[in-house]
Parts: sequence; structure tokens; C-alpha cells
Amino acid sequence: MTEIARQAKNALEVIHSMIYFAPEAADGYAGLGLDRGRMSYFAGRAAVMGPVGPGVVAATFYNFNPVSIAEAIPRAWSIASPSTVVETRFRAADAALRRMLGDAVDSAAVTEAAELAREASRACAPDGKPLFAAHADLDWPDEPHLQLWHAVTLLREFRGDAHIAALQRAELSGLQALVLHSSTGEGFKPSAARELRGWSESQWAEAERELRERGLVGEDGGISQAGIALREELEAGTDAMSMPPWRALGEEKAAALIDNGRELTRALLKAGAIPRDLFGRD
Repeated sequence: MTEIARQAKNALEVIHSMIYFAPEAADGYAGLGLDRGRMSYFAGRAAVMGPVGPGVVAATFYNFNPVSIAEAIPRAWSIASPSTVVETRFRAADAALRRMLGDAVDSAAVTEAAELAREASRACAPDGKPLFAAHADLDWPDEPHLQLWHAVTLLREFRGDAHIAALQRAELSGLQALVLHSSTGEGFKPSAARELRGWSESQWAEAERELRERGLVGEDGGISQAGIALREELEAGTDAMSMPPWRALGEEKAAALIDNGRELTRALLKAGAIPRDLFGRD
């Protein structure tokens, strides 16, 4: 049944992650006085934890260069309070989903998905899940599409916190995990991943060398069979730790949520929710 956790991640992820590319979010944070780019990202995602320092952000985000975080946090909190940033983020999610989904934002699919995702999220315990716990402390919004976005955010951060635990067990640093993921050709292009996460070329090369010594990547920087096996072990472990909401929801309801999630994800991708030019291989 743990396959459901992976299926749900793939079906629902874009519903949450569109916020990181939505112009409504970038403009909203800039309107508060925050710098565009990393400061807005760090503040936007970390604000639910309150005016935390750079160490907490680096620990919970895991694969960002702590030096780049320290350049933005806690300075961001002197520009805009965390509560104001959270409010701005929800307004941006509202506007972005309305723009990309159009009339479908009020559809039965959104309402049903919101109810099911919210039910699933109630089964997530906060133990050892700092980013999930911070989001879970927020009040629920009233509109179904924002309830869906918030619930998917909870499920996403619940899984993300579990994934960090799996990476630590595998003795992979945040940068090593990022380089290993990039070596697959999935996700961000290596150059985009390195730049967005604030790492230098030399730091990236050093992490690649360390992975090569472990036999996880080859001389060409591509992932090895051992690397593929480790990544699958990591994902399987993350799936297992992410099962509470899906066990609670049950197979029938989980399948319904996944189906609705796929439908909404297709609509969001068609509307340009994710900039595809950042993904693939360099």
C-alpha cells in the first residue's frame, strides 16, 4: 500500500509548489519590501515558524547553502513580520489558483479534493516534523481551493520532513542529496539547482567527488546503479514514513484524491504553473 504515498506525492505536488513560481507570490513579497528571489523564498516558506534564525531555516530546508540563507534571514523579519508574510502567501495562492484554474477553481473536483486532503492531513502527527507542525498550527482558510492548497502543503511538508530523516539515515548532506538528485536528469537542471540553492561550482564539484567515492555517481556525473538503488531505498523509506494520512483515508478515498489531484495538476501545468525550461539536463 505504500505505493499510494508515492502516487499521491506525484499527483498533488504541483498544487502546492506552483506558489514558488507564481508571479502573484513574487509581486506580493516584493510589495512588502522583501528582495525578489532567495529572500522571498526563504521568508515565504519559513514564516510559519515565526521569526526564526538562519540555522533553523537551513536545518528544515536542508539542501540550501546556509551562507545564502544567512544573507536573507533574519533580515527579512525586519522588513516584514512573519505573520504578514504568511497572509501574503495565502493571498498569492488564492490569486494564482484562480488565474490558472479559471472557472474550475469552484468545481466539484476542487471541493472533493479539498475535503479528502483535509481529512488525510488530520492523520499526520507533528512528532519530528517541524515544518509540517508549523503549518498545522495555522487556521484553515474558508474557500475550498485554499483549503486544498493548505492541506496539500501539510501533506507535502509532512513527507518532506520524513525525507530529511531518510537522507540523514543514509548519511547524505543536503548538498550531496541535491547533487545526487540532479545526476538523474530529473528535477531542476544541475546548473539551475546549484544556483537556486546558492552553492558555488567548487562546492558542487566537491559534493560530486564525495558521491563518486561512494560509487553513487560516475565519472560523467551521471547516477550509477548503486546511486539508483540508494535513491529508491530513500524514496521507499520516505513512502513508509509518509503513510499515516493514506492509511487513515483508505484506498478508495485516496484513489479519489489522487485522481482529482492528477486532473488539477494537468490543468495547472497547462497554465504554466511550473517553468519547464529549468528542468532536465544542462
